[in-house]
Amino acid sequence: MSQSPAQISRLPLALTYPLRFVPLAPLSASLTLFARKTARNHPALFRRLGVHGQKRYVLDPTDLPFVILLDPNGGTPKVTVIRGSGTGAARIAGPLAALIGLVHGVYDGDALFFSRDLVIEGETAATLALRNAVDDAELDLSQELLNLSGPLARPLHNMMAFWERHTGVHLTRPDEVETW
Repeated sequence: MSQSPAQISRLPLALTYPLRFVPLAPLSASLTLFARKTARNHPALFRRLGVHGQKRYVLDPTDLPFVILLDPNGGTPKVTVIRGSGTGAARIAGPLAALIGLVHGVYDGDALFFSRDLVIEGETAATLALRNAVDDAELDLSQELLNLSGPLARPLHNMMAFWERHTGVHLTRPDEVETW
């Protein structure tokens, strides 16, 4: 079910503008907790990074007013959300839909790169290690979040389905993904 990069959605400004005023420390703490739970469920994800597991990755969703710094820390990840550009061994920039779609296997990383929907800067080897680790883990970020949500899982699932339909951001891994 891989899609052409030409179909990648960009979040509308009406949705992203209020994020300029969101305090980032709670968001960073929440994403760090989420990343650590995901690391516990998928320990091979961070082991697969090898020598790149101690490097910082800058994930830059270009339609959001912040960047995400991912420090894998050898399997105890830390996520920091900042306004500005951030520094790291590698920067991966593109619309949020492309970044999440890449994690869920909806889009092919090479096609995104060659279509310029995804921009890679810095250490190519670190970027490829992260991409290969994420590909092998076959993550479904929505399922990981639902597993943490207890009795709120059902309403959260409905909210995510609504968000996915209206934004075009693939929040879940499709049942079957074609390989390129």
